[in-house]
Amino acid sequence: MCRTLKGHAARLVFTAAFALAQLLGPLSTTAARAAPALEAPDSASSQQDFGTNVLIFDPSMSTATIQAVVDAIAAQQVSNQFGPQRYALLFKPGTYGSTAAPLNFDLGYYTAVAGLGLSPNDVVINGSINVRNQCLGPNKTNCIALVNFWRSLENLTITVSNPLGCQHGEFWAVSQAAPMRRVQVNGFATLMDFCSGPSFASGGFIADSQFTGSTIVNGSQQQWLVRDSVLEGWTNGVWNQVFAGVVGAPAQCFPKTGSCSGPYTTLATSTVTREKPFLYVDSAGGYNVFVPAVRRNSSGTSWGNGPVAGRSIPIDDFFIARPSDDENAINRALARGQNLILTPGVYSIDKT
Repeated sequence: MCRTLKGHAARLVFTAAFALAQLLGPLSTTAARAAPALEAPDSASSQQDFGTNVLIFDPSMSTATIQAVVDAIAAQQVSNQFGPQRYALLFKPGTYGSTAAPLNFDLGYYTAVAGLGLSPNDVVINGSINVRNQCLGPNKTNCIALVNFWRSLENLTITVSNPLGCQHGEFWAVSQAAPMRRVQVNGFATLMDFCSGPSFASGGFIADSQFTGSTIVNGSQQQWLVRDSVLEGWTNGVWNQVFAGVVGAPAQCFPKTGSCSGPYTTLATSTVTREKPFLYVDSAGGYNVFVPAVRRNSSGTSWGNGPVAGRSIPIDDFFIARPSDDENAINRALARGQNLILTPGVYSIDKT
């Protein structure tokens, strides 16, 4: 996105991998708690420094090492709706997990997961990245997804590999402010956690993504927006499920009638779109931000037929802000002509 701060010409304010680093919830001067310790194989000189709340994984790390870190963050964040902690979990190009030893983990509040490739197929997770019901109330029997906000998943491929049973598959039981972008899912995928009840959920957003090997289970999701994606089927609607430029979308059916499983609002194409910028690592190990070009009258993913049109901006053109930076430091960087990355945390800003 682009913004103007304090009258300066608008520069790229990039939060693609750090979408949850912005001002989510009340402003606070409390610093985010440090993440669990992680020993990266990269030397300090070759590893870009995004601060302690950004964890960068490399395929040379063992699955057990990665599993321990992501599980520790999930244990802290799954129920941490009002805490100050913020994280980004970034995966360098390569393959993580295997059929024999899959990488399966839950994604909690204020946590962004993203691949660091130019294509979603550059980062492959054999396993699953899940958002499940929270069981609330004195007896923990009110199991719902209605409060599963503020998290994101983007720019990678998930080949589902987790234990058979009720919770087999990619579970993305979210409710708003929890986008999925530039993701390929191979295998069963559901937007409802039907393994505990009553399983209510209140909507979400998928863009520039592809699903193979499964009809997506909408289930109890009250509403949903899917844009410029590829599906192999969609089970049902509740209040209104909207599809724009989606290959394999259900036919228009609004209001719902006896002959369809809607209500569905279906548009053949998206008139004008620009996908979200994203961070990636090039073949030399350097970090860049890719800014996709505008697409007109589009359908399907931007990346399914080869390289995406757009431009790359080297990381040196960005001011990498941390929660300790005040608005004066950010404005000075913009005045110098730099773009802006906001790393995870709560920023105490009292003026623009």
